[in-house]
Amino acid sequence: MCGTLWIFRGIPFHERSKLRIFERFSLSTMCLQKIYGLLLAPFLRYNSTIIPKGRRYYMDDLKIYDVRYLKGDSSFLLDDGKTSILYDSGFGFTGFKVAENIREILGDRELDYIFLTHSHYDHALGSAYVLQYYPNAKVVAGKYAAEIFRRDGAKKVMKELDSKFAHACGVDEYEFLGDHLKVDIPCEDGAIIKAGDLQFEVINLPGHTKCSVGFYCKDRQLLLSTETLGVYDGEKNIVPSYLVGYELTMKSIERVSNLAIRKLLAPHYGILNKKQTEFFLQHMKSASENAAKEIVEWKKSGKTDEEITQIWKDRYWYGKVKEFYPIDALRLNTSITVNLICKELIK
Repeated sequence: MCGTLWIFRGIPFHERSKLRIFERFSLSTMCLQKIYGLLLAPFLRYNSTIIPKGRRYYMDDLKIYDVRYLKGDSSFLLDDGKTSILYDSGFGFTGFKVAENIREILGDRELDYIFLTHSHYDHALGSAYVLQYYPNAKVVAGKYAAEIFRRDGAKKVMKELDSKFAHACGVDEYEFLGDHLKVDIPCEDGAIIKAGDLQFEVINLPGHTKCSVGFYCKDRQLLLSTETLGVYDGEKNIVPSYLVGYELTMKSIERVSNLAIRKLLAPHYGILNKKQTEFFLQHMKSASENAAKEIVEWKKSGKTDEEITQIWKDRYWYGKVKEFYPIDALRLNTSITVNLICKELIK
C-alpha cells in the first residue's frame, strides 16, 4: 500500500492538526508507472521511509524524541519536562506533520524553542509550519541565517527545492509559508541560550553553509551538531559536506574536537550512542581530509566531474544515507564540493 501525503490549501491553521495521511488506493506497479512515469522510483522510495511514531531516547532526565515525518527530514525534540526545544524542523511540506508529532508528545504544553542549525530548506523551512501550531516558540539561529531568511531570492530557492522533493514524494498541493520564516534570537558566536534549566552555547561552525551553527550544552556534554562536521549514518559512513569552504570546515572540525562531548545529536539521524559518538568524533576530520585529497588526485589524473560524482555516489550513497539523502541533492552537492576543492586546493 502506498500512502500519499495531502496538505490542503484553504484549511484554517487551527484545523491543521486534523490532517492525516489518507490511504487513497493500492495500485499495481504497472499502473503506478503509467501515472507517475519516471517519478515512480522516488515516490516509492520516500513513501517507504515514513518514521514510526514514538521513537525516543533518554539522556538522564532529558528525553530526545524523533519527530521527523520522513527520514529525509531533520527534526528532533528535546524535553526535560519543563522546557521543550525543537532541533531543526525539516521540510516545508512535512512541517505540519512534524508539528502534529510534537503535539502528540507535549499535549497541552507549549513548544518553547526552535533551534536551527542552518538555513537549508530541509532543516529550517518546517519551522514556518510548526510556528502555526506554536506561535510563541522562540526561533534561535545564527545571525547570518536570520539575514538569509529576509532575502526573497533565498526563499524562492527554498520553495523550488521543497516543491521538487514534495513532488517526488507524491505531494503536489500544499501551502508554502516561506514568508513566515523568522529568527527571534539571532546569535553571535559564543552566545549563551538559557532554556529553562538547560543552557547552550551557540558555536559558529561554517563550512557546509556560512550560517551553520552547533548548540553545545556543557553541563551535559551534549552537542547538537551540524552538517559541517559530516553527514553520519550511525555506522562507518561519514559523508563530507563542505559546500562553502574546505578550510572553514577543517577549522570548525578542529573546534569541535576540543570540546568535551559525551553525546551528539546528528542531523537527519538522531542521538548517537557512546560508541557511535566516539567513532564520529575520531573520524570526522580524516573523512573530510581524505575526501579532499582524493578529489585533488582524481582531477589531476584527468577524471571528469561526472566520473567523480559517480565515484562519490558509489562510495557514500548506501544504507541509511540512501534513505535520507535524495540522489539529486547528492549529485548537486558533489558538484559543488568538487568545484570548491579545485578552487581551494588545486593551484
